[in-house]
Amino acid sequence: MTLFNEVSTAIALVVGGVIIWLIRRQRIGVYQTALWLGAVFCLILFGIFPSILDWLGGLLGVHYPPVLLIIVSLCILLVKLLTLEIQLTRHETRIRVLTQKMAAYEARLMDLGKDGDKTDGEDR
Repeated sequence: MTLFNEVSTAIALVVGGVIIWLIRRQRIGVYQTALWLGAVFCLILFGIFPSILDWLGGLLGVHYPPVLLIIVSLCILLVKLLTLEIQLTRHETRIRVLTQKMAAYEARLMDLGKDGDKTDGEDR
């Protein structure tokens, strides 16, 4: 095993260990767990056996195989960022709706409080 293989294997195992630790500590959502476990598997596989990437690059006609990994990684990151943006937009919309409902409920409580004060004074 060359120094490059040892370094890539060590990096892959450390990053994979951190991701698995985060999954076990429930810092990563349930729905994203499968995606991250797949990423850990690919990371460790390509870290231990970088020749697989060379073979796959040659099969797909990519002349510099590490670029294939970079392109695929960037595409996955783009999809992940888009899903995060969708979730953020949903949360912002939900917060806006809840804020409007809360304001309507507070206004209604104020009206009920004013009506209650008027009826209390009339009973005396």
